[in-house]
Amino acid sequence: MLAQARIWREQGLTIGLVPTMGWFHEGHLSLMRDALNRANRVVVSLFVNPIQFGPSEDLAAYPRDLERDRKLAAAEGVHVLYAPEAAAMYPQGFQTSIRVADLSCGLCGPSRPGHFDGVCTVVMKLFQQTRPHFSIFGEKDFQQLAVIRRMSRDLDLDIEIIGHPIVREADGLAMSSRNIYLKGQERQQALSLVRTIDYARQRVAEAAQPLVVRDLLAELGSRLVHEPGCRVDYVAIIDETTLRPAETVNPSCRLLLAVKINDRVRLIDNAPLGGWNETAI
Repeated sequence: MLAQARIWREQGLTIGLVPTMGWFHEGHLSLMRDALNRANRVVVSLFVNPIQFGPSEDLAAYPRDLERDRKLAAAEGVHVLYAPEAAAMYPQGFQTSIRVADLSCGLCGPSRPGHFDGVCTVVMKLFQQTRPHFSIFGEKDFQQLAVIRRMSRDLDLDIEIIGHPIVREADGLAMSSRNIYLKGQERQQALSLVRTIDYARQRVAEAAQPLVVRDLLAELGSRLVHEPGCRVDYVAIIDETTLRPAETVNPSCRLLLAVKINDRVRLIDNAPLGGWNETAI
């Protein structure tokens, strides 16, 4: 992979990287199309990264079908589907880790200790192996996007980090490889996330003055508690750049949610809230 990337760079070609863990859906394919519109050569990495999974998480059960994914990537015109083995990525004696300290602490951090260290480490390795000019990440995992951007700035990486808007199903559910785990009524229960987002955005749009974040979060938490089969991990309204909690809702705020459906399937979602709409007075 590295040898091929070097040749492309010597030829003056632009390389785009789309990092994935496979089991492609329309969200992944939209990232590939975005990259293909920007680059001469597009690499899609497919690697279920063991060091970003905790001991109680779904590493063994995570959906995998390399041949299916290969056909989908080829149909989009991707130049390379890069699918290294774990033993090649983490050979015997491997002991290096990359940590973005502050941005990894809140939100998903407490319930997934070590997760973002694993993400940063594997993304840095993929950057080294594929030598991209830019890399595209979906905004569904907004904390991950912020962490990767911070790592890129802190380590002076000459790589543009591009966020791609969330791609949703027809019913509003954010596309995720984990949606395949939802059975029967769980699919409807999972829509509690988008219902909460829609309610929050409506409250902000109709407000006669800037909303106090503490009060809005209390409303949202109360609604989620009464959603069947839904156990809240967190509901947060944060500044998009720092990920720190906001005090009043303003145009730089974003709502982030994580819930577990029937204590089985952990889903995340997020959306910008916009600011106070003076025309609503």
